[in-house]
Amino acid sequence: MLPETPLAAQQPTPDQSAPEGVRHPPYAFIALAALAGAVLILALLGGTIARGAQFHFDQTIMLALRTAGDLSRPIGPPAVQTAMIDFTALGGGTVLTLVTILAVGFLLASRHLLTAALVFGGTVTGSALIHVGKILVGRDRPALVDHLVEVSSASFPSGHAGNSAIVYLTIALTVMQIVPSRAARAYLFGATIALVLLIGASRVYLGVHWPSDVLAGWSAGALWALSWWAFGAWLRLRYGRR
Repeated sequence: MLPETPLAAQQPTPDQSAPEGVRHPPYAFIALAALAGAVLILALLGGTIARGAQFHFDQTIMLALRTAGDLSRPIGPPAVQTAMIDFTALGGGTVLTLVTILAVGFLLASRHLLTAALVFGGTVTGSALIHVGKILVGRDRPALVDHLVEVSSASFPSGHAGNSAIVYLTIALTVMQIVPSRAARAYLFGATIALVLLIGASRVYLGVHWPSDVLAGWSAGALWALSWWAFGAWLRLRYGRR
């Protein structure tokens, strides 16, 4: 009886192999499209808001999160408000800067130089995009309900939602490219999505952002992170780097 050929050494069957000349998606084009999409979202929504447009769902959602007859009190027990304040802190500038420094430092120490460069480049440029968007649009903070935390900058887009998506998703997506375990990659992606959603939702719950601010921040931040993931994939396939 002949010994079985190891699976890794077997030749792919026709239905398993890619067509001639097609080896992977066009990651470079995905990166460019995602970058353009992020800028386009901020430009279109920001321009609409700057001209005085209002969205009905903004007021509906914010009022639904407050106690009827007392808009200074959010729904739910006091513990929920405390948790939301803790969640929102995870999207603040100090925490995100610290997370980025620690992630880049760990990747450099682990000799994952390309991944470290992708994380640094994606987070710094993405944060600059969100900052420019705030300056250009200059939307006022919601005055519909009381603010439960202190705020000072413009409202659109949400810096916490946008920057947390940029930082946490860029780290997660680029690190997933060097993690061999599928279960570990799935956990990293799922946990990151949950964290970003909680941070953005906390801004609306605390009354310091319109839901449209958060949606714009999430969308632009996710597309920005996706662009750096695609750029990293293109570099790894082209040059075989880690």
